[in-house]
Amino acid sequence: MAWDFKISSELEQSKIEQDSRREICKVGRWMYKRGFVVASEGNVSVRIASDRILVSPSGACKGRLAPADLLVTDLRGDVVCGLGRPSSEMQMHLLYYRSRPDVRAICHAHPPTATGFAASGRALDEAVLPEVIVCLGKIPLAPYGTPGTWELCAGLEPLVPFHDAILLENHGVVTCGENLETAYSRLEMVEHFARVMLTAESVGGPRLLPRVEVQKLIAARSRYGVSCPSDTSGLPIAAESRQDVVTLTRHELEAFLEETVAKDRALRTPDLARSA
Repeated sequence: MAWDFKISSELEQSKIEQDSRREICKVGRWMYKRGFVVASEGNVSVRIASDRILVSPSGACKGRLAPADLLVTDLRGDVVCGLGRPSSEMQMHLLYYRSRPDVRAICHAHPPTATGFAASGRALDEAVLPEVIVCLGKIPLAPYGTPGTWELCAGLEPLVPFHDAILLENHGVVTCGENLETAYSRLEMVEHFARVMLTAESVGGPRLLPRVEVQKLIAARSRYGVSCPSDTSGLPIAAESRQDVVTLTRHELEAFLEETVAKDRALRTPDLARSA
């Protein structure tokens, strides 16, 4: 659903902006307290009008933001209100707002466990937790691009229309929502899922849900009041996709290699004897 930013009065527009300023500061504190950002990491924005974005400034700690610190930019990222420079990731925020009329808020952070998966080049794309399947589908990995540049946007662009949460390779996580609290909740969900996956892998590996269960969960989205971008590539990897995959321990692999080498030598021995 596209947002209608036709405001009947300047007073209402001012109230939207002031409320959004307070909300960004609140979410910034949540991100900082949860350890999703440290120092001046991360950035947050809210679309407050059809042509205006309220965004955190560059170089500011998100846990200590004041409403007056925030900047208003146009859709090119140029500051129209406030002092300082907007977040270095402003172009990433604008990519979302241009591509997704339903998006009104963005959170970008570096939650440790989810960022660990991103730094390992791994998406969170397996069908494990029903809540994640319903609310996010799969969480893909965007290829690395230098932070704060168009390279980052180039890797994100094919994924943005279809996903509300994306891992950024060797960088962090970006989430979006129809409001800032939803965008932040999705950030929390990504980090929680990453922690569960890390724990599951340490005790033998996660058990993936079968495709039929994934489809039932996707079909139940409307019942839960969840709206997700429509794209079949957004479905997580189900159990059937892993049935033909054989996993060997290091000991099993070494034994297999030794056996293969021994068989190869046995086959070549008669030929070597004849040539002698």
